[in-house]
Amino acid sequence: MLETGQTIPAFTLPTDTGHFSSADHAGKNIVLFFFPKADTSGCTKEAIAFSELAAEFEAANTVVIGVSKDTPQKQAKFRDKYNLTCLLGADHESDICEQFGVWVEKSMYGRSYMGIQRATFLIGPDGNILHVWPKVKVPGHADDVLSHIQSGG
Repeated sequence: MLETGQTIPAFTLPTDTGHFSSADHAGKNIVLFFFPKADTSGCTKEAIAFSELAAEFEAANTVVIGVSKDTPQKQAKFRDKYNLTCLLGADHESDICEQFGVWVEKSMYGRSYMGIQRATFLIGPDGNILHVWPKVKVPGHADDVLSHIQSGG
């Protein structure tokens, strides 16, 4: 997993509304939150929490994007169903999850499989990682990220 102080790899990925390129947001903070699957309980709560704080993140010169391996079409349904306002990236045909180190082996009911580890990266205006939240617990997480930015990152 990428760590605080490292420079992120430049990336572009499709979203449900077009595309997102890290280069297009130079000079702004980026909150990049990885979530396992659109329209599941924890992922829904996390995306809603970030969406509810959209104005505060914008006021803090910060763009927020959630990324999963879902398709842009699935992300669009997810957005519409819950009136989400944060960007939703679709890493279904690229390797952004792998580049950030969140595509990991998981285990459930004794079965191993590859999946996304819920994690959030705060990226500074210069493309360097200011903070990493590995293995995120959803309740209060979006508030914690915003507080971290507002306190100087």
